Amino acid sequence: MSRPPDKRFRVLQVIQNLNYGGMERLLADIVRQADPARFESHVLALGYLGRFSEGLEQYASLHLSPALPFYSLLWPSPLIRTIQAIAPDVVHMHSGVWYKVSLAARHARVPKLIFTEHGRPAIDRWLPRMLDRAAARRTDVVVAVSETVAARLRQGIVTPRSRMVVVENGVDVQVYRPRPDNGKIRGELGISPQTPIIGSVGRLEHIKGYDVMIQAYALLLQRWTAGTPPALVVGGDGAERDRCLTAAKAHHLESVFLLGWRDDIHDMHAAFQLFTMSSRSEGTSVSLLEAMSAGLCPVVTDVGGNAAVLGEHLRHRLVATENPSALADAWMAALMKPEKCAADGANARRRVEDSFSLGRMVKRYEDLYAEPAQRG
Repeated sequence: MSRPPDKRFRVLQVIQNLNYGGMERLLADIVRQADPARFESHVLALGYLGRFSEGLEQYASLHLSPALPFYSLLWPSPLIRTIQAIAPDVVHMHSGVWYKVSLAARHARVPKLIFTEHGRPAIDRWLPRMLDRAAARRTDVVVAVSETVAARLRQGIVTPRSRMVVVENGVDVQVYRPRPDNGKIRGELGISPQTPIIGSVGRLEHIKGYDVMIQAYALLLQRWTAGTPPALVVGGDGAERDRCLTAAKAHHLESVFLLGWRDDIHDMHAAFQLFTMSSRSEGTSVSLLEAMSAGLCPVVTDVGGNAAVLGEHLRHRLVATENPSALADAWMAALMKPEKCAADGANARRRVEDSFSLGRMVKRYEDLYAEPAQRG
């Protein structure tokens, strides 16, 4: 991509919305951290802007797509006109918008298209696979956030494989740092200082396996024999919320707290003794990286990029997916040895500092934006 040395690259980020979620938070982080001397940032939401757009206008021009007609899979004319008006050098698409936006951007004659796959189910349905295959042919660079996601994309979706790169997610290790517990969360929920808290943050969706987490917590309380039993505190919301509440009630679990989406993530991290995930599939989890950066011991299922995030020294904290009993045992092992749990939290912090910093991730994307497009 040849250009005058004093001209900035105009980069358009496209996403369904900027409401709560790891992918949405990452997009906002990329925009905030991108070098303003080299990149002029724009953000286009196809649905609505949402929580993570707040304050983002200081770093980027924010756009909202007009309503797309029912035939937009064939000819997304409003989207074409919107992209033409912005006139980007690079369109960076994120999960959920690939097909329509790649089609519109090519018709708008955008010089370079980049797509990031933030996570992918283990089993793809045939129609999404067909649409993704078509979108991949229009895309210059396809980014996977983990080697596991990359392996799935290489299975008949992205060809040639030279178009694919892996850029693992990153978080701001200064923002997400260990902090003392100020008692805010405990006071709000009526949890005593002596009660250990098993914590999680994520979308309450089937793929995240919170139904498994509730089952595991019921088993843990049945097996608990030493001191005050732990509480389970979950930050996040989604379609499975009612199912989780029903399961907790069925098991007579009075110390399960589903807090919904919160803005006091640092207070939650400070209150947690460990951080857990029971996902059925993951890319590179931003929630996991944030918790590890905050110095929390992770106990998570061995899916997607989780093993790569934990690394060799924390591999013993991985648990098989769809196994509530194993998850309960892993929580028990961590809580029964608080010194070891704290040491693994310190190791988790170092792991993120060394390999998953926000600066490292943003620099990699900046390099992709500036590299010449190579199609074919």
